[in-house]
Amino acid sequence: MICTTWAERVASSIMERTPKLYEVNGYNGKWSYDYGVVLKGFECLWKNTKDERYLQYIRQNMDHFIREDGSILGYSQEEYNIDHINNGKLLFVLHKETSKEKYRKAATLLREQLSSHPRTSEGAFWHKQIYPFQIWLDGLYMGAPFYLEYLLTFEQENDLDDVTKQFILCERHTKDEKTGLLYHAWDEKRVQPWCDRKTGQSPNFWGRSIGWFVMALVDVLEILPEDHPDFRELTRILYDTLAALRNFQDADSGAWYQVVNRGDQKGNYLESSASSMIVYAIAKGIRLGLLSSNWIGTLDRAYAGLISEFVLETKNGWVNLNKTCQVAGLGGQEQRDGTYAYYISEPIITNDQKGLGAFLLAITEYEFLERELQ
Repeated sequence: MICTTWAERVASSIMERTPKLYEVNGYNGKWSYDYGVVLKGFECLWKNTKDERYLQYIRQNMDHFIREDGSILGYSQEEYNIDHINNGKLLFVLHKETSKEKYRKAATLLREQLSSHPRTSEGAFWHKQIYPFQIWLDGLYMGAPFYLEYLLTFEQENDLDDVTKQFILCERHTKDEKTGLLYHAWDEKRVQPWCDRKTGQSPNFWGRSIGWFVMALVDVLEILPEDHPDFRELTRILYDTLAALRNFQDADSGAWYQVVNRGDQKGNYLESSASSMIVYAIAKGIRLGLLSSNWIGTLDRAYAGLISEFVLETKNGWVNLNKTCQVAGLGGQEQRDGTYAYYISEPIITNDQKGLGAFLLAITEYEFLERELQ
């Protein structure tokens, strides 16, 4: 089959290169949130093209983990890891398209984790049980869109405020008033080695963490009822965060740096996953009417930067995505101290699943918006 768009070419490259996402080196079959990022890209493309190959790819990869009784291979609720919720976003489309109860049961299992997941004193989910009293921007993408869709699908809109307050609390505690950017994390107890003892905030603005946050916002705002009391506040948070990011968009490439506000410092680099996530959020924000047409210029420059800065095509037609930070976190190991030196020291790799998933989401949304605007 001839692939005519960037999104189709990327999807084809992923399917041919990694038919089983969980068998890639380093994953060893574990229940990893990375799969959910890639597969959400495939879901977005399937919705836009109705090509059944994409839905089948989602199902094949999820069925490795989802057993007939709804249990999930490799998943432990007692870990209380918000990352483990992310893959559950694919269960809704699978249940709807197949009517198989195992997908609903698996979604309910993940929902049960959120019912007892530990929280800060104000009710924000801890990032993980092993990271107590901490909000990480990453966690908003992992948990909130799933939580909202589950409530709307299976619980008749029960307590949507519990979803929206996750964003409100996160912005309140991570926002830097000077730049408008959001710090990677916040420690309520102010005891972590990486946090400011007065604010509880981590010391730097990591591109991908802000990218996770704005992706989560547009995904939630897409299905949150517009008459919900917090709809306008979440829209404001989205606009303010993207406006802050726009101030640090690289003038030459249109992309964003690994450490967003320090593009002129030695060792910093334009990073593909963060840039893709921001493109996705802007494109989807425009399509949903959350952002005005004044954002199209910013979006066009950023999209062009994704292609020119990060994409390399092979002789056999596969699309490679370069310059993705492999992983970055805080605590757990002494060197994960949140410093600038730490963020630029993490490995930079090609075809990371998080990066590819974000890139597929970004270009699919951009191409969809282009068709709508024609």
